[in-house]
Amino acid sequence: MEEITYENPSVAEGVAAIRTGSPFVYGLTNYVAANLSANVLLAVGAGPAIGAAADFPTVFPAGAGAVWINTAALISNPAEPVTAAARTAHAAGTRWVLDPVAVGAGAVEYDAFVASLLAYRPTVIRGNASELTALAGGDSTGKGVETTLSSEDAIGVVEDLARRTGAIVAVSGPTDYLTDGTRTVAVPGGDARLTQVTGAGCSLGALIAGALAVVPDALTATAVAHAAYAVAAERAGARTTGTGSFAVALLDELSLLAV
Repeated sequence: MEEITYENPSVAEGVAAIRTGSPFVYGLTNYVAANLSANVLLAVGAGPAIGAAADFPTVFPAGAGAVWINTAALISNPAEPVTAAARTAHAAGTRWVLDPVAVGAGAVEYDAFVASLLAYRPTVIRGNASELTALAGGDSTGKGVETTLSSEDAIGVVEDLARRTGAIVAVSGPTDYLTDGTRTVAVPGGDARLTQVTGAGCSLGALIAGALAVVPDALTATAVAHAAYAVAAERAGARTTGTGSFAVALLDELSLLAV
């Protein structure tokens, strides 16, 4: 299996393309993750807009470079604006990322809604092993937003999910695995404190959207985002001790990539 890190030329080139292209990226996410998600995109040079105010979901996806939808946006939004954003992106041919956070944790109505978004053909689906196993129809035994499975446990599942949906599927863990159903790549690295900063995983979905806006190949774009996030986390972890300083340093390190 191919391993991709920040040292891979395509990754640095992709990050540089975000910075020079300054793409507009629209997202729906939960109020817990919105601030960090926006700052992650700003750190690499993208221009984020977040939220379902008025007709945002029926207008912004059509003009955006890419869109990301974290389904925990339902915490503060009704279902229709979230569906409208996915429907608008699909109709406009705008690439979009689906982050099915907490799917499979026992909320049956929520799980059914998340599954309904697959009809709008997300370009990338990202999540942890329990979430993606549940979305694929398996028994994830997830606990809220936390996974009870390892990323390695889910490789076969995400490969099958990619083939069935036509999406790139990315499972996060100590090593991330990304697949189009035929080709699977590993992205190692990161820092354990990513699991201790609220919204860190959600913000990765935003960064994937930023890369999708400027990198033509969707699997490469997904790898760019994961490898950049991993190296920024490693560098942040090397110079901080607690989770608060780590979160700030993560943004600093992202902002310093490809400068």
